[in-house]
Amino acid sequence: MRSVVASLGIVTLAGLLAPPANAENVHAENTRTGQHDVKRPLAEGYGGAVATVDLDASRAALRVLRQGGNAMDAAVAAAATLGVTEPYSAGLTGGGFIVYYDARARRVTTIDGRETAPKAMTSTVFEGIPFDDAVTSGLSAGVPGTVAQWDLALRKYGTLSLAQALRPAIETAERGFVVDQTFHDQTQQNAARFADFTSTAALYLPGGKPPAVGSVFRNPDLARTYRELGVRGPSWLYGGELGREIVATVKKPPVTPGSTRTARPGLMELSDLRAYRAVERPPTRVAYKGLDVYGMAPPSSGGSTVGEALNILQALPRVGPHEYLEASRLAFADRNAYVGDPGQVDVPLAQLLSDGFAKERACLIGPRALPNPAAPGTPDGTYSPCRPPSAGATPAAKSDKSGESDKPEGPETTHLVVTDRWGDVAAYNITIEQTGGNGIVVPGRGVLLNNELTDFTFGPAPGDPNLPAPGKRPRSSMAPTIVMKNGSPLLAVGSPGGATIITTVLQVLLNRLDFGMTLPEAVAAPRASQRNTAATQAEQAFIDRYGQDLTALGHTLTLAPGPPVGEIGAATGLEFLGGGKIQAVAEPVRRGGGSALVVSPEKGR
Repeated sequence: MRSVVASLGIVTLAGLLAPPANAENVHAENTRTGQHDVKRPLAEGYGGAVATVDLDASRAALRVLRQGGNAMDAAVAAAATLGVTEPYSAGLTGGGFIVYYDARARRVTTIDGRETAPKAMTSTVFEGIPFDDAVTSGLSAGVPGTVAQWDLALRKYGTLSLAQALRPAIETAERGFVVDQTFHDQTQQNAARFADFTSTAALYLPGGKPPAVGSVFRNPDLARTYRELGVRGPSWLYGGELGREIVATVKKPPVTPGSTRTARPGLMELSDLRAYRAVERPPTRVAYKGLDVYGMAPPSSGGSTVGEALNILQALPRVGPHEYLEASRLAFADRNAYVGDPGQVDVPLAQLLSDGFAKERACLIGPRALPNPAAPGTPDGTYSPCRPPSAGATPAAKSDKSGESDKPEGPETTHLVVTDRWGDVAAYNITIEQTGGNGIVVPGRGVLLNNELTDFTFGPAPGDPNLPAPGKRPRSSMAPTIVMKNGSPLLAVGSPGGATIITTVLQVLLNRLDFGMTLPEAVAAPRASQRNTAATQAEQAFIDRYGQDLTALGHTLTLAPGPPVGEIGAATGLEFLGGGKIQAVAEPVRRGGGSALVVSPEKGR
């Protein structure tokens, strides 16, 4: 999103920890490869590619790729850099999901770095607490998973040490980046709650106000934290001194003297950090029109909900905007009813993604919009013959108490995609949940805490699969996705945006695979998000193009609330064009536009 003040430099793989080369050498390298120090949403070339929301993060990944690192190395380097330049969306005290194609093994796997609830968490802990009060508190902070995820990812699939992968982020934090309008606006939107915490105000409200557009923002505390993390390793967080500092902040937020805010203390203990583990899981998989679509399994609902919606659409005689909205509506009804942490909930994943269940659900879709809310189906392996919707195939809907679909949706979270010269692919969602997390910076560490526990259902909601529980991972909507054709990667895509992540990824896939768009066109196209709610949230351009026809079919469309108002998601993607050529794609406009880079614009260079 922003341009770093000084270039990172080109060094050898063994020299990742060395000081960067001078700016003249970097300029020569950029000129040779056609990569200039400007942000562009599209790049095509060879030898590897990356797309993120931010130029600094994309350049960090590119630096690793050029030095011989692989896609997993580059993904971690980019994510750590996003913790500097996108600190309201990503950070080492957050979590995330990686879907990874290992070219050598020719298989797709995933790494779950989702935060967990403390052992003291109960199913009723959020009952009666206003959502905004829960967000800005220690109570919302989950046990962070990002560092454990980075460690597992690098040890199993990378070639760099954690210290090496953190080097570009350290340099960016020390030198600073140029504040753009998006960073300024996100700070301004959070200024009131940032001011209520001494550590947050000192970092993000210098002089009592957000950093000005065009100014240089530095985070030396975060640089020191990253550097020490590289030296001491993950145990420094998971049971060591950094962990103690995090727990102390969660249990006693540093409220500004004179503030009227009552920041509830959290439940996290050092033992919760010691107990945390990142988990490698099998991906979800559905076959769609001769392609294999791989996604993130529970506790994310991304892979299951995108996959179920694709299966429903494949069972229909035609696919258009109406069918897209209805398939999404039904898939969300099932998501809300059945998906939770598989370690604590019996998720019927195989049946949710079965052809039989999809056909039964597809039978409900007719020429008119379904009643709201649609009821969940029964994924039990026994499916009825198709009956037309007019015959009463839609049972009485039960109330949706999942909570997440009704929360304000914003641009929180971020997504990146990377591929390397060997054909490995990483699709990675990283997050601290709300924009700005819980609003509390760990004193002296330069990093915001997450508010992931507000992704649990607040209740009361007996039987809800997403109620809080000790050690439980809250349900997520993150949907990093890799599409394979004949056993080789074709596409990788993902997005931020809360529960709209699912509909954004689904819509990008349909635009590309069904509606004849190129990947850049599919990412840029106007969006709508139906999540089993009375009104479909949409961007103005979608309403202008399809609103009249969809309204005639019984749909209600309303402008997406943002912030910014009327904007849904901020996707990044890759497509393999054949002959070794790669297309990297980011948003041209949304969230200030993204950054796509390739190792070389020409083959063999």
